[in-house]
Amino acid sequence: MKRFAAISLALVMALGTLTACGSSEENAVANNTGAATVVDDENAVNPADWAAYDALIAEIKSTTDYVAREAKMHEAEDILMETGAILPLYYYNDVYMQKSNVSNIYSNLYGFKYFMFAETDATTLRLNLGSEPDYLDPALNSSVDGACLAVNSFSGLCTYDAEGNVQLDVAEKYEVSEDGMTYTFTLLPDLKWSDGSELTANDFVYAWNRAVAPETAADYAYMFDAIARKDDGTLNVTADGNTLTIVLGSPCAYFLDLCAFPAYYPVKQASVEAAADWQTNPGAWCQEAGFVTNGAYVCTAWTHDQSMTYTKNPYYHRADEVKVETLEMMLSAEDTAIFAAYNAGDLDFIDTVPNDEIQNLLSNPEFYIVDNLGTYYVSFNVKSPLFEGKTPGQANAMRRAIALLIDRDYIAENIGQTGQKPANTFVPDGMADGQGGIFKVNDDAYTYPDAETTGYFNPSYSEENVAEAKALLESAGFKFGGDGMLSSETPFSFEYLTNEGTGHVAVAEAIQQDLAAVGISMTIKTCDWNVFLDERKAGNYDIARNGWLADFNDPINMLEMWTSESGNNDCQFGR
Repeated sequence: MKRFAAISLALVMALGTLTACGSSEENAVANNTGAATVVDDENAVNPADWAAYDALIAEIKSTTDYVAREAKMHEAEDILMETGAILPLYYYNDVYMQKSNVSNIYSNLYGFKYFMFAETDATTLRLNLGSEPDYLDPALNSSVDGACLAVNSFSGLCTYDAEGNVQLDVAEKYEVSEDGMTYTFTLLPDLKWSDGSELTANDFVYAWNRAVAPETAADYAYMFDAIARKDDGTLNVTADGNTLTIVLGSPCAYFLDLCAFPAYYPVKQASVEAAADWQTNPGAWCQEAGFVTNGAYVCTAWTHDQSMTYTKNPYYHRADEVKVETLEMMLSAEDTAIFAAYNAGDLDFIDTVPNDEIQNLLSNPEFYIVDNLGTYYVSFNVKSPLFEGKTPGQANAMRRAIALLIDRDYIAENIGQTGQKPANTFVPDGMADGQGGIFKVNDDAYTYPDAETTGYFNPSYSEENVAEAKALLESAGFKFGGDGMLSSETPFSFEYLTNEGTGHVAVAEAIQQDLAAVGISMTIKTCDWNVFLDERKAGNYDIARNGWLADFNDPINMLEMWTSESGNNDCQFGR
C-alpha cells in the first residue's frame, strides 16, 4: 500500500494518461504528502471502473520501448495498491521434505516440482503434493499442485532444467525472425502420445486455440495474448508436419518461458472430445485415470480424495532417463497427517509440514528451503457487501487501513519461520524488470519508491501505521472512542476465508488479533481446498487468504492477472 496522492492516480485512471511514475524530486515530494489519509471521491481509483487499467496492461504488452514498459508496469502496480484490495504479507519461499535415499528431484522459482528424473533405491516414489487436484487439464489448472502434476505428465515445446533455465523439450530447434515477431519450432521426430498415436505440431495448434476459446473458460487464456490473431479470431499459429510457426503481436522477451508453462502444453483432440459432455465441461476428459498425456507419467489409478497412481509412460521422448517407474500420491491437505505418514516411512516426499514443527526441522538435512518468486497476500472482494454504502474512496481507505494494522514481521518470523521477507507491494523481490535489471532496484530509468523517498508504508508494525490506519477509517466514516477502539456506532466486521493448513490458519489468527486491537471483528472460515478455490474465484467472500507464484520472471505476470476478463482476478476488479 503506497501513500501515493490519490489525485495523481485518479487522473491516470480518468484521463487514460498512461505516463510513467518517474523518479524526479518533484514527484517524490508530491507523493509524500500523506494524501492517502484523505478521501477524495472524485479522484479515487474505482475498482468497478477498470477500463483504464485494462488499457494500460494492453499497452505494456504491446510496446517495444522497454524503458517505458518498466515505468508503466510500476504505474500499474501503483494503481493496484491504491485500491487497497491486494494486501501483501510476505514474499514466498518454499519448504518440502525429502528422504535421504531420494535424489534428483528439483524445483524452480515458480513452485514446479520435477520428479521424472528422481533416483532412489526403489522403483516407486511416494509423494504428497496436496489434496484432490482441482484440474488436471493443463489449460484449466491454475494451482501450484496441479501444475506440479502437469509438468510430470505433459511435455511442452520447452521446459526448465534443474538450474531453472529454459531449455527445449519436445522441440528439437527453433528460429526467431529478425524482428522478433515469428517463432518457428521444429519438433523432435517420432513424438507419440501415451496411447502410442502420433503427436504433431497440429496438436499444439488445437490445444492453444482451445485454451483461448470462450467456451473453455480457461483462467490463463490471457497468457496467449502475446500471439497475434488471424482474421477469424484464432491464434496466428500454423502447423506443417513437425513444424510449428507462431506469429506474435509484438516482440516478447519471455516467449520461451510461456512455451514452458503448462497452459501451453499440447492435449490430444480425440481424447478431449471423446468425453460425452466435452463442449459444456471442458475438463471432463481428464477427471478419471487413464487420460492421454505425452509426458513422463500417465495417471493409471485414481481413488478420489484418497490417492493417485502415476506410471511411467513408455512413449515419453526421454523415457530412457526415467528411473522411477511409479509415483504414488497421497491426496490430503492435513499437514499433521502428512507429516506423520512421512515420519512413519510411508511417504518419501512431502510438500508441507505442520507450522509448529518448523523450528525443530530447520537443522534436519531432509528439510529443504528453496527460493520462490511470488507473494503471499490477502485479497479483498471489491464487490463484497462489506463496502455497500461506501464511496470508492471510502472503500479504498477501509482496505488500506487494514493493511497498515497487520504485523508482517510477526507473521514472517513466527509463522513463516524460514526467512520470508515482509511485503508491502505485490510484485515480489528479485523479479526482473524486463530489460536486464531487477524491478525493485533503482536504476538510471526509474527510482523505485520506498519508505524514505516516495511513500511506501513500512511493513513492520508501528504506532505510525496504526495512527494512519485510524485516520483512514475515520475518513471512511468510522468513529473511535477515547480508548482508541472503534465506536459501537460504527462497527466493522467481516469474514476471512482460508483453506486448511496450520500455517494458513495461524496467519488468519494473527491478522484477527491485530485488527481486534482497534475493535475490528474478523471471523475465520476454513474450507476444503477445492471449495476454497471455487468460492474465492466466484467472489463469494469478503476477504480471503491468497498467494501467487509467478509463472515466469517478468512483472507483467503479476499485473495482467488483474485485468477485468482474467480468470485469476479474484478481487473482481471491473466486474
